[in-house]
Amino acid sequence: MAALAKNQLHTVTITGYTAEGLGIARIDGQVVFVHNAVRGETCSIRIMKTLKNIAYARVEEILDRSPARREPDCPHFPACGGCDFRHLAYSEELEVKRQRVEDALRRVGGADVAVGEIIGADWVDGYRNKCQFPVSPDGRAGFFRARSHQVIPALDCRLQTSQANAVAAAVEGYLLDHDVPAYDEAAHRGLLRHIYVRTNREGQALVCLVVNGVRLPAEEELVRHIRAVCPETVGVVLNVNRERTNVVLGGAYRTLWGEDTITDTLCGLTFRLSVPSFYQVNRDQAGRLYEKAVEFAGLTGRETVLDLYCGAGTITLAMARRAGRTIGAEIVPEAVENARENAQANGIANAEFFCGDAGDIAQRLAAERLRPDVVVVDPPRKGLEETVIPVIASMRPERIVYVSCDPGTLARDVKRFSGEGYRALRAVAVDLFPRTRHVETVLLLSKLPPASK
Repeated sequence: MAALAKNQLHTVTITGYTAEGLGIARIDGQVVFVHNAVRGETCSIRIMKTLKNIAYARVEEILDRSPARREPDCPHFPACGGCDFRHLAYSEELEVKRQRVEDALRRVGGADVAVGEIIGADWVDGYRNKCQFPVSPDGRAGFFRARSHQVIPALDCRLQTSQANAVAAAVEGYLLDHDVPAYDEAAHRGLLRHIYVRTNREGQALVCLVVNGVRLPAEEELVRHIRAVCPETVGVVLNVNRERTNVVLGGAYRTLWGEDTITDTLCGLTFRLSVPSFYQVNRDQAGRLYEKAVEFAGLTGRETVLDLYCGAGTITLAMARRAGRTIGAEIVPEAVENARENAQANGIANAEFFCGDAGDIAQRLAAERLRPDVVVVDPPRKGLEETVIPVIASMRPERIVYVSCDPGTLARDVKRFSGEGYRALRAVAVDLFPRTRHVETVLLLSKLPPASK
């Protein structure tokens, strides 16, 4: 078998997709990952990079076109790393995501559970209610090229709201007019790092400027720029981040004008959100996700529910309407404050919130002999810390509802829970991020009965 080499041309058939959305082909038994490929197509591909066991390639010519292929409708695709599937029909994208979740649960998680359903979105564009534009050293706002920190200028992103795109354009103009230096991460110099815009269902916007400093020149003029292009703006906030880090937000905030929070509605509830509060970026699909989580919880009005990683209390309060008692835990202080305000604003008296690390709070509650009927977890992409799982199991909940944004870490944690006596019963995929490779899952774990002697 001859080794593959860069710039070689080969004819292949695409047999499937990777977790990142790349096409999979094989040449003399060697796996090749192909950018912007479609399953079932026969293509001429050019090898771009070779490693020990795999190679990467791009499509040079489509010899047998799939009916699932679409012409990309964005001029920035595929250079911009924001989207992965603008070359696919949405039906094919949904099947890719459903299969990805099912394969991960079976192959990694060892779970005999079918993912028979994926809940697709009604709208695949303009759905993001939060946008974080990185700013290049030359003052251009956009999004990072895939697997890099090179900013691709994009003030017309199809995933964002019109308000977010307009605000980014206004801030670009302000930088130019006032000769304000944008941040250069290599030199750790310059001021403006990110433009952050959060919008609500009514089209209002909360704007945050992330800076490598404590102030910006002509801040009042900046506010006027923003309000002129987006009259729906409710507040402009400055966030200080002077660290050499990839983390977007720093820890200090100062309100330049208006409010430092924005209010939105989800699942019939009202939520007040600060800049750092976690909130799903696709509210319509989040509503469907949370409805499924409540369904899996099997609540009758008497249960105690513990919600770890509760953010601004969205899932906690959705559960509270059908539970006896709900407890939320979250490490971000501003989010916990929002969660308590949200409970009060919605007239929900059976929810309480604690601020701290999920594992620490779970350990404390377990030591206090809390015995929740249902535990809900919605962790970040890295999944649950390994030490959290036995603590949850020690509380002996009948059901665990796991909301996940990463099938791989979900499957890993399902495997760990199986060692604690819990079995995956049901799983549904939900597409909160159309046109990207990301997918959410709601999974129900149930406690196995004690083994008979």
